[in-house]
Amino acid sequence: MKDIIRTALRDSAALHILMAETMTDIISAAAAEIVKSFMCGGKLLLFGNGGSAADAQHIAAEFINHFTIERAPLPAIALTTDTSVLTSIANDRVYDEIFSRQVEALGRRGDVALGITTSGSSENVLNGLFVAADRGMKTIALTGELGRAASLADIGLRVPSQEVPRIQEAHIAIGHILYKLVDSVLIHKQQGGSSL
Repeated sequence: MKDIIRTALRDSAALHILMAETMTDIISAAAAEIVKSFMCGGKLLLFGNGGSAADAQHIAAEFINHFTIERAPLPAIALTTDTSVLTSIANDRVYDEIFSRQVEALGRRGDVALGITTSGSSENVLNGLFVAADRGMKTIALTGELGRAASLADIGLRVPSQEVPRIQEAHIAIGHILYKLVDSVLIHKQQGGSSL
């Protein structure tokens, strides 16, 4: 039992160190796009399945409420929470449209769509990103190292792992970093500073 615990924690730590060495620039670019959208009156739409749905909701909650710094709420919407919308689309249309239909209704040029998929291949997430791009939105994909989502998005946050638990742990770490970066940039700009 203790070996399982040690291995999980060591593997997670090793992945985070690798991400620190390889993903700094791309995470910074994602934060910059989110800042740009918020500053121009845009919003962040987030979506994913299962654990990724929970991550979408977690990230949206921290932007709307606050993370470590008290600030005004920021417009972030998780497209995973309205069961009536989700089930009506899945029932009347197809499950693969549960996010794209909402992006079509709510997304506007200048908004950012953040699709989360550990496999990088969830069809409903891919469809959401396609529709977002068609509407002139910036797209960010938060994935593992496999799948198409990171390649088709404007910014692909491709965690260098194929292990779902480690990818999910990395995704929420990236979410926390995005809050920190966005908050620090917005507060810096309010004080008359420049960008990232």
